[in-house]
Amino acid sequence: MFGELKKLRIEAYDKIECQGTPLYVFPVMFNPSGYTRKYEVEYDSDQGKGTTGSTQKFGRVKPQDYTFELVFDGTGTCAPKIDVTAEIETFLMVTGKMNGEKHRPHYLKLFWGSLVVKCVLKSADISYNLFNSYGLPLRAKMAASFSEFVDDKLRTAEEGKKSPDLTHSRVVLPGDTLPLMAYRIYGDPSYYLEVARFNALTDFRNLTVGTSLQFPPLKNGKREA
Repeated sequence: MFGELKKLRIEAYDKIECQGTPLYVFPVMFNPSGYTRKYEVEYDSDQGKGTTGSTQKFGRVKPQDYTFELVFDGTGTCAPKIDVTAEIETFLMVTGKMNGEKHRPHYLKLFWGSLVVKCVLKSADISYNLFNSYGLPLRAKMAASFSEFVDDKLRTAEEGKKSPDLTHSRVVLPGDTLPLMAYRIYGDPSYYLEVARFNALTDFRNLTVGTSLQFPPLKNGKREA
């Protein structure tokens, strides 16, 4: 037995976690026939002088973009009559207008079937294509683009970055030595002297268990400026 039709729903929150009771909920009038999803990887394509190619050094995976075509119909032929202008303004208020207290638009959570995305409104291209005798819009289409986001704590946990060109914080465990910890981060224990200087350690041979140490980005055995 089939359940009721689930409509695309947008929830608005004032905090990035998007938890608890939403400030606003906007259910679309009609489900879109589909959507586009953009996945983009960014590379640094700079090449050295005298070379014929680029190493395409990895930069980052950019936030994914989702674009939906939404229909607002005020004719009353397919659904209860609505004021198209007012409905579009409500959509923009929920998704894109400035939150006075937070000085930014709302954080959004978008639901449709198996798709659940934390996002923000990136753009809304609106075209009005039917009007009444007074020139008021009766139907409009909107290409609404949303860009996903992940809060910093979750992003760091999901990426699990271990690259030596990033700063790392590590807690000293029983049996740890500075050369061993340097080897885990950089793949070379000889960087331990630079780590000791960075953390102002006066006795790097006797590390205190539970101490948090910072391992800075290193290039050619030296800390980056």
